[in-house]
Amino acid sequence: MKGNITFLFSILSFIFLSCSSKSENIQKLTIDSKKQEKKLKNISVFDSNTKTIHVLVALCDNKYQGIVPVPPKIGNGQNPDLNLYWGAGYGIRTFFKKSKEWVLLKSKKIDSIKMERLIFQHTKNKEYYLVADAYNGKYIKDCTKDFLYSSAGNLNDTLTINNSTIGIYGNSSLISYIGHDGLMDFQLSDSFKNNDEKTRDIIVLACFSKKYFSPYLKNSKINPILWTSHLMAPEAYTLHDALTGYINQESNEKIRMRAVLAYSKYQKCSEKAARNLLVSGW
Repeated sequence: MKGNITFLFSILSFIFLSCSSKSENIQKLTIDSKKQEKKLKNISVFDSNTKTIHVLVALCDNKYQGIVPVPPKIGNGQNPDLNLYWGAGYGIRTFFKKSKEWVLLKSKKIDSIKMERLIFQHTKNKEYYLVADAYNGKYIKDCTKDFLYSSAGNLNDTLTINNSTIGIYGNSSLISYIGHDGLMDFQLSDSFKNNDEKTRDIIVLACFSKKYFSPYLKNSKINPILWTSHLMAPEAYTLHDALTGYINQESNEKIRMRAVLAYSKYQKCSEKAARNLLVSGW
């Protein structure tokens, strides 16, 4: 156990470096998703007594993302089981499965782009569901676009669990992006303008996410609960503790401080540094 903890902390330096590369030597052309535009889903009828938090995770990928490589077994974007942001010790799947606040209801494979979907339910506030999707690291652009379209209410869908139809993507109460900030490597020509006048809550845990995501979200009518001002390690503890405050219906500032304390604890950095990194609002 001690050895595993030592290994986890030994890789943190790789995470901080991962957003600093210009990625000239990365196969950026392969990041490009399928050229043809897919028709966005717009299914908006779901059980109004349920609330969903939809987390879109771009798996860490040494080959297809503009990062300084991390150790190979956690940087394989086609292997969710060991991936830094999914199956590793502080990945979304591992961390939330161990949480006493959430219970895993279902795990399923979807396709070669969305490699795994997990559906959790909150143990106390049972109207809250958490849906987490692991996107193949090669398709980080798809993950980014799905997040942006969802935030604007342009992509809306549902799924059935516990005999209930719950909303996902733009039908979610809160939408979160986790992973490398691909917008540091590529630009998008798509429009992400809100078309239903609903305000959606978002959390973006990626390096410099406020700087790079805000231009695309300026017309999306979002409430940015939490995003970042600098390099960061987008691991699950920050999101987990922020969601505790969110489900308790706390203010954005209180939610932010929960995230700050979690980040400071696990990263062993000062609270001041974590406060400067994790920011809320425009």
